[in-house]
Amino acid sequence: MKRLLAAALAAASLAFAAPVVAQTPPNVLIVGQIAEPKSLDPAVDTAVNDFRILVNMYDGLVRYKDGTLEVEPALATSWDISEDGKTYTFKLREGVTFHDGSPFNAEAVKFNFERMLDENHPYYDTGPFPLSFNFSAVDNIQVVDDLTVKFTLSEPYAPFLSNLAYPIGLIVSPEAVKEYGADFGRHPSGTGAFKFEEWDPNAKVVVSKNADYWDGAPPLEAVVFRPVTDANTRVAEMMSGGLDVMVEVPPDSLSQFTGNDNYTVYEQAGPHLWFLILNLKDGAFTDKKVRQAVNYAINKEAIVNDILQGTAEVAAGPTPPAFAWAYDDSLSPYPYDPEKAKSLLEEAGYDGSELTFYVTEGGSGMLEPQAMATQIQADLEAVGMPVKIETYEWNTFLGKVNPGLAGEADMAEMAWMTNDPDTLPFLALRSEAFPDKGGFNSGYYSNPEVDKLLEQARTSTDQDERAELYKQMQGIVHDDAPWVFVANWKQNAVTKASVENFKLQPSFFLLLQKVAKPN
Repeated sequence: MKRLLAAALAAASLAFAAPVVAQTPPNVLIVGQIAEPKSLDPAVDTAVNDFRILVNMYDGLVRYKDGTLEVEPALATSWDISEDGKTYTFKLREGVTFHDGSPFNAEAVKFNFERMLDENHPYYDTGPFPLSFNFSAVDNIQVVDDLTVKFTLSEPYAPFLSNLAYPIGLIVSPEAVKEYGADFGRHPSGTGAFKFEEWDPNAKVVVSKNADYWDGAPPLEAVVFRPVTDANTRVAEMMSGGLDVMVEVPPDSLSQFTGNDNYTVYEQAGPHLWFLILNLKDGAFTDKKVRQAVNYAINKEAIVNDILQGTAEVAAGPTPPAFAWAYDDSLSPYPYDPEKAKSLLEEAGYDGSELTFYVTEGGSGMLEPQAMATQIQADLEAVGMPVKIETYEWNTFLGKVNPGLAGEADMAEMAWMTNDPDTLPFLALRSEAFPDKGGFNSGYYSNPEVDKLLEQARTSTDQDERAELYKQMQGIVHDDAPWVFVANWKQNAVTKASVENFKLQPSFFLLLQKVAKPN
């Protein structure tokens, strides 16, 4: 198998070197990704680009059922929830080993979560763990026996199972963490359908078939994830045969693949929001009228129809409509009304000072970030708001935005794909989620009523009650306008027609365990 893999990867390397005549190797899937991954440690990652690799190398206690965001068993075969909603007891799958040969058991589960949550844990310094907020309700983890683990929460927490299915809940090998420490993300070991083989920076991440996978060995011998950050280059490589799968096809390129018998085009709605973070700590956006003005000033219909060519809808607020049960469909998007924007700016006494706007070259769910930024810049300048764009590569961009915009920029693009209506507002709109507290509230929005509603919603075990609380939150945030709500995207991908059993998921992940590529 190793010999076959080496030969296949040699063929892949030749393919990469000459994309005009490229042919991908037999039984090895070449995936064109949108960016270089930051890490292969699920505890430290935040980007869907990275998650698409991770979910093929690791398992969680639970996972999303195919085609849904409903939870089903994975490394846990079953679980019991106490009547008060505060204790979860998981029965673990027997006979599972990590790729490094060490055993999966209750001690491994305890190690994973305490590593993220306990500042006194000997491997807490292998972080930071930016999404550990998802498990902030966990008070205690107890090993009942080798195949039973109990989580005790400080309060009922409705999204707990869903968050366990998210990549932050993927289980890594404790022995590998102990061996590699903070460098574990370059030497990953999980229990998933594919095992790590190689990471050639800015060229490829290679994973190979786990023939002993508990859920059935995958048909593919290997998958090569290639970072091709320029969308036009990804399209060219797909057309020339150098890729088997391309994610996030630019809207103006879809027509090249649609109706072509050599390719299959996939689309799938999911919980996505593209927005502008506004800096509420210093500068013009400390005034709500100025924030509302930019929501009126930007022609979001033109962005969706002309730049995104109908692959998205105009967003009305912070909750994507894909969460139908929690979405407030009575909210309307801010209409394009430049005269209203000018009036609000005049009322606010806006002095015409230049706005600094952080823009990314590309990234997870960012769609057409530079073209969208140029349109936004033109719309704002048309109402008297001069804008200076600063553009950065994706990981550099995150390194500038996530620590907070205060003193640095007035606004920044951002996109989130989430698993629960709690996730995005809890991590990015609460007062306790400011960057210096470990959250993603990079614009420093703070409203005590929003904080209260989110706390109530995540501790309620009644979905109807949760829905009402989220709808109240959406109305307040819509009015406060800490963000510019731009678009909800419908994800897409294209594969060679020869690729079998490929599917897109509402989670935005790429699950490749059952994908086949006949020779």
